[in-house]
Amino acid sequence: MQPRHFTSLLDINSDEFRRLINRAIALKNHRDPDYQPLKGQVLAMIFEKSSTRTRISFEAGMTHFGGNAIFLSPRDTQLGRGEPVKDSAKVISSMVDCIMLRTFKHETVTTFAQHSSVPVINGLTDEQHPCQLLADMQTYFEVRGDIQGKTITWIGDGNNMCHSYIHAATILDFNLNIAAPVGYQPDKMIADAAGKRVRFFDTALTTAKDADLIVTDVWASMGQEEEQKQRCSAFKSYQVNAEIMGAAHKDALFMHCLPAHRGEEVSSDVIDGTQSIVYVEAENRLHAQKALLEFLLCAK
Repeated sequence: MQPRHFTSLLDINSDEFRRLINRAIALKNHRDPDYQPLKGQVLAMIFEKSSTRTRISFEAGMTHFGGNAIFLSPRDTQLGRGEPVKDSAKVISSMVDCIMLRTFKHETVTTFAQHSSVPVINGLTDEQHPCQLLADMQTYFEVRGDIQGKTITWIGDGNNMCHSYIHAATILDFNLNIAAPVGYQPDKMIADAAGKRVRFFDTALTTAKDADLIVTDVWASMGQEEEQKQRCSAFKSYQVNAEIMGAAHKDALFMHCLPAHRGEEVSSDVIDGTQSIVYVEAENRLHAQKALLEFLLCAK
């Protein structure tokens, strides 16, 4: 039997997405130390891109469930030394029960999944960040209920997070308004596939109008540090600040996957204000990851 992978949100349907969200909430609300469904199982965590939240959430999640996690940096694998991805996938998957990759090229994850004998999880690629969306959606459902029919605003870079928000809009049936500078908009094929659920606006202020949730991310992601000055210039009118939040619904929420650069993509008064739920969002990475691991490894 072929393993079930999670390389993209498009690997799950709307019922499965909602089931994962509800299971994550249940796991958060009641942790049973005697419930160890992954006892004796091992997760290999392959990091070509470093991370705080991804590593801690997966490692802690495996520990809570009675399993173990192995951290592999670029120095610890042959991926960075020219070994074909399919060879690494075949070898590593023969020794562990699940593999999580956080890497640059999305093709690395999909190729790994193609040749792996165990489930493969996309911990982040330059194209998509599906695990973060599990946590973001869990957070919204906890605070506001089902997101279907709501209006979500994305302001800033049309990056991997933006792409995964587009996928989530398709699966969970919400409206996504996007404001991004010319040259930094999301991939056209990904956006077009979402149809009328995705709309583009010329300014951050107009895209925020009547939003239920406003989301942003850093202007320069990991690996784009050399573009920092250029990007700061291009994005200077795309900061989420009090004026932007004022255009949204009065009870609108603010999310950011962190780490954040206060004074750049978001003002301090917004991210540290009453509408911000970024720390709940960050904590929920743990609970969403646990629900995902259970979903992939305990399916009957």
